[in-house]
Amino acid sequence: MSIVSRTIALALTTTFLLSCSEYTETAVSPQSQEPMEIAKGIHERVIALDTHADINTENFTSEVNYTQDLDTQVNLPKMYEGGLDVAFFIVYTGQDDLSAQGYREAHANAMDKFNAIHRLAEEIAPNLIEIAYDSDDVRRIITEGKKVAMIGVENAYPIGGDLSNIEKFYDLGGRYMSLAHNGHNQLSDSNTGESDGVYWHGGLSELGRFAIKEMNRLGMMIDISHPSKDSIMQTLELSRAPVIASHSSARALTNHSRNLDDEMLLALKENGGVVQTVAFGTYVSELRRAHWAAGASFADAPPATVSDFVDHIDYMIDLIGIEHVGISSDFDGGGGLSGWNDASETFNVTAELVRRGYTEEQITMMWSGNLLRVMDDVQRIAQEIQNEA
Repeated sequence: MSIVSRTIALALTTTFLLSCSEYTETAVSPQSQEPMEIAKGIHERVIALDTHADINTENFTSEVNYTQDLDTQVNLPKMYEGGLDVAFFIVYTGQDDLSAQGYREAHANAMDKFNAIHRLAEEIAPNLIEIAYDSDDVRRIITEGKKVAMIGVENAYPIGGDLSNIEKFYDLGGRYMSLAHNGHNQLSDSNTGESDGVYWHGGLSELGRFAIKEMNRLGMMIDISHPSKDSIMQTLELSRAPVIASHSSARALTNHSRNLDDEMLLALKENGGVVQTVAFGTYVSELRRAHWAAGASFADAPPATVSDFVDHIDYMIDLIGIEHVGISSDFDGGGGLSGWNDASETFNVTAELVRRGYTEEQITMMWSGNLLRVMDDVQRIAQEIQNEA
């Protein structure tokens, strides 16, 4: 790492430590000083990994980029300030019609985002951030004093009808992919079918089933956060490897179609996967969800908080075990809470977990251990499948 880069990293790390002290002085009573010191120590030692941060490629140019403290919820200064070590940057494509032109445009959009993430890590700030392709990369990059970029694909619509695009996305660093987003596509029904009861496939399409087998073969994690319940349950039955819900919370606490109900959570446990609890206001606060559903102003509802968010973590741990629960933000895609509204406030999540009595080992599992375990399992099973062939 160059002297300039080390200076930037040191300054950003110092800002993070000072912010922890400031949080202690302003938000915690004298009686809580000891737990706060414990939380600071834990947060400095854990690998804090967020599985869902959306991007705008206009912020990945030589003139405007994540080395600057942009008006985004995630960027390098905020990651350093809040002690966020790993961010899955998202190759997101909105749903459009199933036509040759639609597929071409979607593929171009996906490639633009892949290229932007590589540009940040390989051209703009290679001394500050690097792309990880497996769990060993994550640990090595952090040891070298850099932040870690990983890549998730939100909506498989850009693969069109060509399953070879899954391998293309994997080779570019895509380490998870959701078969659908908000809207049914060629592979899967979406959770949005709940609004009108209309579905296209009754879950997965035939092409979607082949896509799952291909993702298992390659070692790409399958993300079940956006598809319909039937699609999710069929995926859990079909996949040889554990799956993830990259950004979902508990439907028993907040009745939103994007959250997982108890049946889905228990099936996820049986599969060996992990649900990454999402810090999205209408997904973790039933009051805010009800306002959203009624079309009312959010100004009349109190903001969702870190405490609301950890309520979902508590619930899911009680139901399926701590080995199957992780953390995500959905920053720059609608996520954000009072207390964790951008990456600079990441420490506050650890502080709340400490307040609730979670140990360092448990917090380590939630922040990254569970997700990295699933990724290791998925890649190990892929090797077994390839050896069988």
